Amino acid sequence: MNPIVLAILSGLSIGVLGSFHCIGMCGTLALALPVQQLAGTKKTTAILLYNFGRALSYASLGIVFGAIGSSFQIFHLQQWLSIVAGVFILAIFLLGKFSHYTFPALAKLTQNIKFRLSHYLSSPKTTKTYLSIGVLNGYLPCGLVYLAIAASLATGSLLHGSLLMLAFGFGTMPIMALTMAFGKFISIGVRNRLNKISPYIIMGVACLLIIRGLNLGIPYVSPSLEKGEVNCCERK
Repeated sequence: MNPIVLAILSGLSIGVLGSFHCIGMCGTLALALPVQQLAGTKKTTAILLYNFGRALSYASLGIVFGAIGSSFQIFHLQQWLSIVAGVFILAIFLLGKFSHYTFPALAKLTQNIKFRLSHYLSSPKTTKTYLSIGVLNGYLPCGLVYLAIAASLATGSLLHGSLLMLAFGFGTMPIMALTMAFGKFISIGVRNRLNKISPYIIMGVACLLIIRGLNLGIPYVSPSLEKGEVNCCERK
């Protein structure tokens, strides 16, 4: 399969499957936006701008981590990179679940983002404000975003990593747009139940990343990379 198509499909899959997690985690912020007070085109524009802003943030993260992954690929370490990415996601998940450990730098970044978000939420809003809120929301720490980042890192390519993350953002859009438009019909209990599903999705894809790097010879899942084989992303 073409690596660009594979990256896009991978991002879309993570976004669509994990979008129910977004209802539980990001739904509160999305529902706090006063889009219900808007009518017609303005409401649609606000929803699209908010979600497009998130997708832009994810794409920028894909550029950064895809570039990091490409440096590993130069030394033919892409399979090890996939294993490390999967282990990293599992470690982050288990640390958060059982020890509630937080990284100081990440906690400070989260605090700064939330401060900016509170400013936008409490100030008069224009249509452009929704784009800014979406961009900021895209940088909030989230297990599902970590998973997509790990997948973009494992692509070993700046282009593929950014496309995967952009596709991930677009994959979450349908559910998030429906939540913003009809969120008042989704109870807190339903959001909490949906949120309980997400850890299984995150752990499942993290395990797939590990399996992918084990060189088991399973097409698409764990492809075999023979020693000395030229990688699709290398120049011939």
